[in-house]
Amino acid sequence: MKGMGMMPQHRRKPMSEINVVPYIDVMLVLLVIFMVTAPMLTQGVKVDLPETTADPIQADKNVESIVVSVDSNGAYYVEVGDRGSDPMSLGEVREQVSKILSQRANSEILVRGDEHVEYGTVVRLMAELQGAGAGSIGLITEAPLDDK
Repeated sequence: MKGMGMMPQHRRKPMSEINVVPYIDVMLVLLVIFMVTAPMLTQGVKVDLPETTADPIQADKNVESIVVSVDSNGAYYVEVGDRGSDPMSLGEVREQVSKILSQRANSEILVRGDEHVEYGTVVRLMAELQGAGAGSIGLITEAPLDDK
């Protein structure tokens, strides 16, 4: 048959390289999806943390502070100016702070918690304050005593 004028067929060698471009495209799409959805999965209370060592905050004289305290038993107290309150539940704190913020939107909210109170108690309080409309919440602490 060679003599009949037919052209010989050339066989191709099998390609030993893998084309990875489609895999890179899929990987980049997944990366973008995870980057967009990851911040939505975290849950928490937004707190403005200081970026340097803590110095005393200069309070604005025109703005009345709302101080919400938690004692070692987990009881909540709301103090506006010089007026204190009786112990109240978490729902009552939210209602009280919401009423105050509706009248004075620029009031700053500060949380004073006893050092022996559970962390979860303070976190629940901060979540309720955020739900009441607090934009930012400050934490009140005392300076440590020097043992020298």
